[in-house]
Amino acid sequence: MLDQYATTLTFIALGAIFAYSFYAVLIAGQLSLGQAGFASLAAFSGAYLAPSGADVGEIPALLIAVVIGMSVGALAAVVLGLPTMHLRGVFLAIATLGFAEAVRVVLLNQEWTGGAQGLGVPRVLTVGMAWTALALVAYWFWRMGRSRYGRALEAIREDELAARSMGIDVGRHRLAAFVTAGAVAGLYGVLYAYYVRLIAPNDFDFIAAVEGLVTAVVGGSTMFLGPLLGSGFQTIVPEVQRAVGVEAGWIRPFLAGLLLLVVILFLPGGLASLIPRRTRMPSGAADDDDAAGLAGRRHPAAGEPVVTLAGLGKEYGGVHAVRGVDLEIRAGEVVGLIGPNGAGKTTLVNMISGLVPPSTGSATVLGTAIGSTPVHRIAAAGVSRTFQHSKLFNRLSALENVLVGAHLVSRPTFLRRLLWLPSARRDERAALRQAARCLARVGLTSLAATRAEALSYGDQRRLEIARALASDPSLLILDEPAAGMNHVEAAELSQLIRSLAQDGLTILFIEHNVGMVLQTCSRVVVLNFGEVIASGAPEAIAADPAVIEAYLGSADDDVDGGLLAEGTRADATPAEDAPPDAVMNLRPGDAGTLDTPDTGPREAT
Repeated sequence: MLDQYATTLTFIALGAIFAYSFYAVLIAGQLSLGQAGFASLAAFSGAYLAPSGADVGEIPALLIAVVIGMSVGALAAVVLGLPTMHLRGVFLAIATLGFAEAVRVVLLNQEWTGGAQGLGVPRVLTVGMAWTALALVAYWFWRMGRSRYGRALEAIREDELAARSMGIDVGRHRLAAFVTAGAVAGLYGVLYAYYVRLIAPNDFDFIAAVEGLVTAVVGGSTMFLGPLLGSGFQTIVPEVQRAVGVEAGWIRPFLAGLLLLVVILFLPGGLASLIPRRTRMPSGAADDDDAAGLAGRRHPAAGEPVVTLAGLGKEYGGVHAVRGVDLEIRAGEVVGLIGPNGAGKTTLVNMISGLVPPSTGSATVLGTAIGSTPVHRIAAAGVSRTFQHSKLFNRLSALENVLVGAHLVSRPTFLRRLLWLPSARRDERAALRQAARCLARVGLTSLAATRAEALSYGDQRRLEIARALASDPSLLILDEPAAGMNHVEAAELSQLIRSLAQDGLTILFIEHNVGMVLQTCSRVVVLNFGEVIASGAPEAIAADPAVIEAYLGSADDDVDGGLLAEGTRADATPAEDAPPDAVMNLRPGDAGTLDTPDTGPREAT
């Protein structure tokens, strides 16, 4: 009886370790099935290359095999990861599955592996050793979760584009997660080999890979305990069925599959979603250690050039979204970018922030040339932004969203957290205080623990601004920040923007609330058909005949009485005190250019 329980407990531990190899990439939004290949390479390499127990002792032989296996698994992950990291979703799954199957076939045809008959390995692993190994793996992911590295992986999983704009090097973090998965799969392969006594390449086939993935998904990828919960569920259910006398071969897998379906349908976040995430707000007053825990950033002095554009243009096929834009933005300015739909506003700010490479011309932002420079490098230079359509990390709390925004100014803490060094706690406290200050700046302190997807639309827009502020940027780009806000909320946002400018922040924002733009900005730039048709002080822009004709309305409209009225939007119902003709022809159609969404060009219609 004890031996039976020991076997069950050992397989729970082994299954959890294997599931952690899938969890390592699932938290970064990767769907990989190559872990079975990593495990098989590690199992055969470790068992074949490690000295026998008669030479050094059984436990030292196992430890040497573990080192060999984890190294082989990590190296194989690097070899596979470098050419496949640009793949996403099912394409990555197919590529990694092909690797695992190729490894299995190769090992099946090698003499030193024993071929289909397998390779004999002494049983050294005990239930205590298995659970010790599991505890170490779980500890690794537990300490990783609250670190800057762990938050970056979660951000990549939720929204890769937003993570890039926060300064996260997505490729490097994905590869690091892949290597971790390879090392953990290698650990599983060696431990499995030293427990079952005889390993064959078919032990690590497609079915084994799917079972590992299912275990991780059932457990959940949003909390480090997920793989352990999933392994316990997957291992114990058949044992319970056997205990109650269900012996028919088809009933056991049917009931297990039915329970699995119930979990996926009603707990899409896995079993771990039953455990609430705890949001930590900083306690106590700020001190000098908080400033020391954040990386410093040099901001340009007032009047220094921040953005310099020369003949900047962008084409999508035969469509000129932006053409020949010459623009300079200096430190401390609040520049509003307005124009009809399709004028090229979003395309222009996407080029400035590095999301879209220009087709013609040149651009320099905070001393960094725009073009081939990756987005995270532009963000590291001091550019932070919001998006036309909110790109929040929906399954993270408001505070966690802003903590991701502080990625560039917070210090790496993961390795120090593993060792419980006091400096790691100091730096994490500094990042928490930075995030709390930014939430307070936009009035969302009371919603710090609320998941982003549960916030109202207006609160989501404010949260996105708080996240952008957390990186202590030199240039803040806001893409329609007042969209969906009423006139009271827009007035509060205008006041916030002016206060940020008083602190020395340079701001460029797109907005269709013309009244807000004219009241907030120190300079307004008007685009039409992808070209700058006017640039100057708000009063001059409001009276410019070309701007009135292209965007604000006909020359006969009462601009002062209509467009400057509080709450009037160029794309909305006029304010009650605005004359009826104040909003006539405010946004004429545009047949020649188009604004592109944040993810790429739209088809012209």
